[in-house]
Amino acid sequence: MAELVAFVLLLAVAAYACAGGVDYGAGFWDLTAGGPGRGRRPRWLIDHAMAPVWEVNNVWLVFVLVLMWTGFPLMFQTVFTAMWLPLALAALGMVLRGAGFALRKPVRRLSRRRLYGAAFAVASLLTPFCLGVTVGAVASGRAVPGTEAAARAWASAASLAFGLLTVAATALLGAVFLTVDAARFAAPDLVRYFRLRALLALVAVAVTAVGVLAVTRGDAPYVWQGLTHGAGLALAVASAVSFTATGLLVLRGGDRWARWARFGAVATVATAVFAWGAAQRPYLIPTSLPLARAAGDSQTLAWLLVVSLVALLLVGPAVALLYWLDTRGELEPLADSDLRRTGPDPGGTPGAG
Repeated sequence: MAELVAFVLLLAVAAYACAGGVDYGAGFWDLTAGGPGRGRRPRWLIDHAMAPVWEVNNVWLVFVLVLMWTGFPLMFQTVFTAMWLPLALAALGMVLRGAGFALRKPVRRLSRRRLYGAAFAVASLLTPFCLGVTVGAVASGRAVPGTEAAARAWASAASLAFGLLTVAATALLGAVFLTVDAARFAAPDLVRYFRLRALLALVAVAVTAVGVLAVTRGDAPYVWQGLTHGAGLALAVASAVSFTATGLLVLRGGDRWARWARFGAVATVATAVFAWGAAQRPYLIPTSLPLARAAGDSQTLAWLLVVSLVALLLVGPAVALLYWLDTRGELEPLADSDLRRTGPDPGGTPGAG
């Protein structure tokens, strides 16, 4: 029972890493787009691409927190006590990010629009980095049950490397998806713009992934052992293959290949999450908190599975339909005149990063 709930938890983490990662990646490219003149068109596309789905992606995070809190209370207590600072910063980033994205479009004053845009963009970098730091701290096993809040629980080479890899992965997801959005909106200059950034993100992911593997061997030996043997190795290889395929598809160019690159990028991130989970098995925190010890009451776990099944049947199809409609441009149509370099900007200049 506990292993099944843990698998559902890992599924939810992978869903948030992929769906939320696309949004965080879009925010990263918003941050690096430049001033109001140079960054107007990329930010305009980012706004239209994110608007229909940015709120629903947090459903996966809520699901993760409910499963952790209810199904594995000792793990929840340990992680949120020992690593309260990066988690608090991540939560602050989510609030600022949502407020900045929601408020930067309707305000009329340019100074306020820039302020809200900057809050959205900076928080899109801060939140995934802090979440990645937390994952790295869990993988390194520095937080054991009873650990008090202290920087030594999360300020390690493995934690910082995981944080950088998380940011790079979100940048890759965002760039790949925005390339397809630009093609759908018939904006060839933005296709080239985000395709170049997808290639840069591929390099960043490769470099940071090598760095994670290098520090994991010393800082997280149990996870290193899991990643180099058995199911963890198989999933890590699958992630590497998906990453390579994504790179080839992005290099190939063209609308058709860009659409397939989205699946490759999602597969890269999802299989990496599952490789991490398999490498830690049977521990939730290596090597101090085994799954059996962390699990809650058996009746609670049974009800969690029931709730998860109900959510899958009721919420899953609605979310899938939303994603399907969004990726096909059915929710937020955008005419080419809206994106044309010359001509009036109907919505004004979005906030600056």
